[in-house]
Amino acid sequence: MSDYLVRATAFEGKVRAYSLVATDMINEAVRRQGTWPTASAALGRAMMASTMMGAMLKGDAKLMIKIEGKGPIGAIIVDSNTKGESRGYVTNPQTHFDLNQNGKLDVARAVGTEGYLSVVKDIGMRDNFTGSVPIVSGELGEDFTYYFASSEQTPSSVGVGVLVNPDNSILAAGGFIIQLMPGADDAVITEIEKRLSSIPPISKLVEAGMPPEEMLQSLLGDDNVKFLDKMPVAFSCTCSKERVANAIISLGEKEIRDMIDADGGAETRCHFCNETYQFDANELEILITKTQG
Repeated sequence: MSDYLVRATAFEGKVRAYSLVATDMINEAVRRQGTWPTASAALGRAMMASTMMGAMLKGDAKLMIKIEGKGPIGAIIVDSNTKGESRGYVTNPQTHFDLNQNGKLDVARAVGTEGYLSVVKDIGMRDNFTGSVPIVSGELGEDFTYYFASSEQTPSSVGVGVLVNPDNSILAAGGFIIQLMPGADDAVITEIEKRLSSIPPISKLVEAGMPPEEMLQSLLGDDNVKFLDKMPVAFSCTCSKERVANAIISLGEKEIRDMIDADGGAETRCHFCNETYQFDANELEILITKTQG
């Protein structure tokens, strides 16, 4: 199944909903990061939530999510945009624990519960929108649910799940966000709560081959959902040698000269995709000329 996201409304516009299958996207992220299973699940959950949040934005807007729970995995950083493109990394990718008491990967132990989940949205205005909430569970689905309710005053339910193969590749990854719009009455809320309490874990639905449309129909009822559109989702990094070169130029002539004298060149690696960019002495000399106008 190709990765994609769907947008929908339900209950005559009283609910908006997003769902995605992102197995290939998360596989690419964990392959590049070399994450171990628990770290893979944490990174995958964060990336899928961020991807769906990116789909809520307009135009060329983008967002960055930072999760710092003071757990052994360290910080989780994810960037997403309106086109279904996301990238992310964890500070300590080789983080893994035994399964928790529910027989699942112990994401909460890896993430920790003593820090914050922060969201920065760049919507093209002079100032970015920033929201930050305490981490409430470390499982991340509940934490994003709390973020929406507390920071954006939008009652929501967020479900994200990742299944990891014995060889550390991703077997299945998918998720949903359901949000109540103004005017949602008690009958709608009760119906959604009833359905949410009875469905299997979201990763099990993906593993069974259930596409995003069927996920939302299971969550909200076949006759209640109106699908608006769908779009592909994928791991995508914005780094390039040209971008790195511009960053080096911004350091100024003295710093670049020090690189040449000390190391005979420069090497840098992108945190998100692990691509390495190298500049020899001749290339750095050219960059020096660009610092001079």
